[in-house]
Amino acid sequence: MSRTHVSTILNGVETDFLCEPRQSLLEVLRDEIGLTGAKEGCNNGNCGACAVHLDGRVVNACCVLAVETQGRTVDTIESLAHGDQLHPLQDAFLQEAALQCGICTPGFIMSAKALLDQEPNPDEQRIRFWLSGNLCRCTGYDKIIRAVQRAAAEMQEAK
Repeated sequence: MSRTHVSTILNGVETDFLCEPRQSLLEVLRDEIGLTGAKEGCNNGNCGACAVHLDGRVVNACCVLAVETQGRTVDTIESLAHGDQLHPLQDAFLQEAALQCGICTPGFIMSAKALLDQEPNPDEQRIRFWLSGNLCRCTGYDKIIRAVQRAAAEMQEAK
């Protein structure tokens, strides 16, 4: 099958890659580019483990064709930490023990980041609404909610 040249801004860096027209963004991120943070949980858009930001909006990378990212901006979980400095959401997930197997964690964090970018101080109901597209099969959701609340508070204090 023929491959298509795609130019995008990936995690703040101009990036070019070749992909087949049928390949999902998730496949290209993981298999072609080597960014394995977004996880394949269901491969049909139901679990949110592969959530990334496309032009600032949360999307499931398994449901986006890689060719659709031409000229657009993609941010993955790998864009959050800077060296050894974790993003406050990543740190809060660790502090609140809001993860177990880790498959869902990148998607939860990317969804929560999109929320906090728009609403810096959401209440529990808003957090639950924004994270409703993400499934965790290992933990209860309470620790995840507490982690987002903690990160929101810490990010507000830092301002």
